[in-house]
Amino acid sequence: MFLSALDMLVPTHQSSGLWRHPDAEPEQYRDLDFWVSHARMLDEAGFDALFLADVAGIYDVYGGSGAAAIRAGMQYPLLDPMLLISALAAATRHLGFGVTANTSYESPYLLARRFATLDQLTGGRIAWNIVTGYQPGALRNIGAPELDHDTRYDRADEFAEVCYALWEGSIEPGALVSDAESGVYMDPAKVHPIEHRGEWFDVPGAAVSLPGPQRTPFLFQAGSSPRGLAFAARHAEALFFSGTTPDNVAPLVAEARRLLAGEGRADSELTTITSVTAIAAETDAAAFERYESYLRYVDREAALALFAGWTGLDLSTYGPDDVLEDVEIQGNRSALQSFTSLDPTRRWTVGDLAAHMTIGGRGPVFVGSGATIADELERWLRESGVDGFNVDYALRGPDMRAFAEHVVPVLRARGLVSAEDSIDDAAPRTLRARVAGSDLLPATHPAAKYRR
Repeated sequence: MFLSALDMLVPTHQSSGLWRHPDAEPEQYRDLDFWVSHARMLDEAGFDALFLADVAGIYDVYGGSGAAAIRAGMQYPLLDPMLLISALAAATRHLGFGVTANTSYESPYLLARRFATLDQLTGGRIAWNIVTGYQPGALRNIGAPELDHDTRYDRADEFAEVCYALWEGSIEPGALVSDAESGVYMDPAKVHPIEHRGEWFDVPGAAVSLPGPQRTPFLFQAGSSPRGLAFAARHAEALFFSGTTPDNVAPLVAEARRLLAGEGRADSELTTITSVTAIAAETDAAAFERYESYLRYVDREAALALFAGWTGLDLSTYGPDDVLEDVEIQGNRSALQSFTSLDPTRRWTVGDLAAHMTIGGRGPVFVGSGATIADELERWLRESGVDGFNVDYALRGPDMRAFAEHVVPVLRARGLVSAEDSIDDAAPRTLRARVAGSDLLPATHPAAKYRR
């Protein structure tokens, strides 16, 4: 089972209003000591990765302003996750780090350097979660063009190709000579300009950073729109879905694998994961008692502000009994689909949506003992076809510790997570080697064509 911890450097991630709970520590998101201890806990529990989401703007669609999101601390304020990684890598041995970076906001040349740097400093444990963005306000603030949904993916295809050329082909293996006698540190004959001329980017020069152990970082992608799935089939090594039931995730898994084969890539080259929120305790009763305590603090308006920010749909003027419809949007289509076309057996109302999203956002919420939650995870593996999970929380500290304490031992006993002693004894590996068995991308991946 692939296991990652889904998080974001914010006071409130996807469970709205819980910063008011007596056990909440909303300021821990800006406490480096907390993150170091948290990463160590995940590492010892056998998690494959810490998956850090990110956005670059305020959720300002609901009610025509960002007031609801700001008031509730809904993914605001937020810090840059990339700046956290070096400290966490120094404190851990095996944990990978998936960092969201947006092709609509970034320069491919500079982003390639940052990821090459992190691949070096983490010993090959860095991953790039490739996203194209859905916040018009963020695009305006950085002076970027506002493109329609599918065009953003067209641009992202070229963005990725530029990065691949810089990571895989610009600096050959063996370019670092470091021969004091000859006076040659780097062999200039093995450093090449990439000479990229494209529709969106002109990048003539060579990479300025040595590639790390993976060369191309491990590649995540999140999205389930038709264009998003096509992008994932070409580029992704781990594809992240969100859905309310196994039945509405299973078709996405099947379609992703069909498209993967169409790209000439093997089925083993893609790991599929879905988000779940876990509230665990020693017994089912204790877990439900904690869950009930959370429900006393949820903020439905903040949940709708989050949904509006994702999708661009302002539901502030709708009543709780109004039914959601699958309409054309330029925002995050996956978020809307979770409650419309992917769930044809149910008609979600605005009230249903708000209630569901107050804890855990779009995914399911599992409440119970370690065995109860492990049973649910196994059921999802079996019925949806996913390979693993992005584990979310209601309260970051208590719920992730409880997952490590109560759920992980059951998963280990069932052979679904590596045994603790095997992790302790194992030499550190790259994230790609941990997941796919090799440090480098296979020859069937589009990045491989740039190798010399």
